[in-house]
Amino acid sequence: MTLNEIASDTAEKSGKPAFALPEEGPARVAIMGFLGLSSALIFWQLIVTVFSVPSYLIPSPIVVVQTLYADAGLLATNAVPTIIEAFLGFLLGNTVALLVALAFVYNKTIEELYYPVAILIKTIPIVAIAPVLKIMLGNGIEPKVAVAALICFFPTLVNAVRGFRSVSPQLLELMHVLSASKTETFRRVRYYAALPYIFSALKISVTMCVLGAIVGEWIGANQGIGYLLLQSMFDFNTPRLFATILTASTLAIAGFAIVSWLETRVIRWNTGESF
Repeated sequence: MTLNEIASDTAEKSGKPAFALPEEGPARVAIMGFLGLSSALIFWQLIVTVFSVPSYLIPSPIVVVQTLYADAGLLATNAVPTIIEAFLGFLLGNTVALLVALAFVYNKTIEELYYPVAILIKTIPIVAIAPVLKIMLGNGIEPKVAVAALICFFPTLVNAVRGFRSVSPQLLELMHVLSASKTETFRRVRYYAALPYIFSALKISVTMCVLGAIVGEWIGANQGIGYLLLQSMFDFNTPRLFATILTASTLAIAGFAIVSWLETRVIRWNTGESF
């Protein structure tokens, strides 16, 4: 008897199907994501094939995969500077945002003075402020990092302020009764209360920092994903354009996966519990 026959026989006896999709968990997320992506790619291939869309307008997924394989070295070479710029911008933007959030939480006057400034900076389109940063910081890596940091700053600031203030009043009263200092209250209460909010913000900013680095490269660079996007557009090389977009998306997804993994390692309690 083969393994399939044994599985079918077992399923018939137990009354359950041979393969059951998990009701929840990482396996279900991975399977559903794979099925969704596969169906989208099949639909894309069908549209291009049925309507005979030329490759210089919209390449088929097969052509994009072939371009990814043929230009793998070029894409990898240009991905390295973008990764460095995005990583440095991620660190800089989030570090400053957390420090400013702490200042807002512990000093109401500073918050009243500078929270409107932070909102004003957020309302300025990043493509408008990028040339200003290029003039101020030059043609090196600095303006790209600054753009990536700027785009990460506001989501982390807002979520961190909310997280540091999400502590239960009864818990703060308990720390007061125990004569805990501000440092002890932060280290034992506010820090843990804010972690779920901070990681939610980090998962947003880690994808946006890649976008910030690419925008920074658009205003002046001779390498990077942003530079390759512009070159592919000027050369009317649509398959390489799609392959470069896919590479940028892969970088963002990889960053999201890393932050999500770190979240599972740092936050080991039920985030539904209130502090």
